Amino acid sequence: MSIKKVKDHEKALSEELKDPNEAAAYLSAALEENDLDIFLLALRRVAQAQGISQISEKSSINRQHIYRALSEEGNPTLKNLIALLAALHFSLEVKPKQKAVNE
Repeated sequence: MSIKKVKDHEKALSEELKDPNEAAAYLSAALEENDLDIFLLALRRVAQAQGISQISEKSSINRQHIYRALSEEGNPTLKNLIALLAALHFSLEVKPKQKAVNE
């Protein structure tokens, strides 16, 4: 895949992630992977699409800390994760899993 196609894809994804419903579906799909790195990458993309400066103001977390928390080496606290999601107008939800038919 050429660099231009990758950049076009990233730009299109960024535009899609500005829509709250698309962003929520994207984050939910990432969360279902049960891999923190995948979820943090998805959250980073959503935050970038919606503007890190705005997220920083709404969450009271400075921009550098957001970038660091959502980096590949990042490991945000639950408190910061909840604050970032709230700034994006999302919330965490815990619900029971559906039991498998064979259980």
